[in-house]
Amino acid sequence: MTFHARKEMNDDGLTIYDVERGIVTGEILERQQDKVTAEWKYRIRGEIVEGDKIEIIAKLSPTNKLVIITVYAL
Repeated sequence: MTFHARKEMNDDGLTIYDVERGIVTGEILERQQDKVTAEWKYRIRGEIVEGDKIEIIAKLSPTNKLVIITVYAL
């Protein structure tokens, strides 16, 4: 998880469990290619523990680990 994602998560009162549940219950809304790095990133919308909606922007690292770029409550 990036520093930016942690800050946004804290600002919106979300927990790591909310982010995890958002990924597990979510669907990919959009796949975007970064214009500078050509990396693919994914916009995922799911539910948090309390049932509200969350969006997560994530990508796969070169070592195939999931990198959470940012998160926000809807």
